[in-house]
Amino acid sequence: MDNIVVEALVRALAVGTPLLLASLGAIMNERSGVVNLGMEGVMAVGALAAFAVAASAPDANLWLAVLMSMLAGAALCALHALATITLRANQFVSGLALALLGTGAAGLLGKRFEGAPLFNKVPDWTLGGANISPFTVVALLLAVVLAFFLSATRPGLTLRSVGENPAAADVLGVNVGLVRWLAVMGGGALGGLAGAFLSLSYRSAWSDNMAGGLGWIAVALVIFVAWEPLRAVAGALFFGFLYYLQFRLQGHSPIPTEVFSAMPFVLVLVVLALAGRRGQAGSAPAGLGRAYVRGER
Repeated sequence: MDNIVVEALVRALAVGTPLLLASLGAIMNERSGVVNLGMEGVMAVGALAAFAVAASAPDANLWLAVLMSMLAGAALCALHALATITLRANQFVSGLALALLGTGAAGLLGKRFEGAPLFNKVPDWTLGGANISPFTVVALLLAVVLAFFLSATRPGLTLRSVGENPAAADVLGVNVGLVRWLAVMGGGALGGLAGAFLSLSYRSAWSDNMAGGLGWIAVALVIFVAWEPLRAVAGALFFGFLYYLQFRLQGHSPIPTEVFSAMPFVLVLVVLALAGRRGQAGSAPAGLGRAYVRGER
């Protein structure tokens, strides 16, 4: 029984890692007042950038590959920032376009890497007798750091003020556009890091549709956890366990496998509906989704 519990926890952590990283990125975006529905595309681009560097040579620097994934995610989100912050385009439309652009570009450019060998992968760490990816440890630490940053530091409070009342922040001398730009690109870097985990640690290979819908779940997870980084840890573990259960039950149940594959996505709809009934959507930043024009109140 103990072995089963440990296996379930380790597998839930593994699948929950990209969800946690991407949801932390989305929280950073949305706390500044910018909705980003494009995490699916950001993760795909990050996964491709990391794999392309790691597969370039047997002695390729894996940490350089990780850095490139974060830069790729930030660069892609810069397009979203340009459209929504500078040009004041609709944030939801821009986010959907970002998801399509990222997944499409990664699928097209990644065809040359399908079946390509990955000479080495980011090695797991042995903690308490279990093999844990360094990405998982980093994701858990980042959740704590982001929670502290948002609640107990001046820059974090500035970011939150921009998301809640950008006009008031502007009056106090805060550069609203700059704060939002930095938050969107920082969130993109975390989304790219989530993609690097998929291609360098979890799957250690490249295939089309690398994110597999995890980016969409991460965006929904932000609402479910009420934009709180530490709650995102529990939420990511919960959905990670669902993915583990999906694979565990396949072949051991008369229920068609498609039902298990759809289970995490169906549950997203259920938990969001429950969150809406509890009024959890009311805890969203007051300025979320609205472009700010200087001088408006």
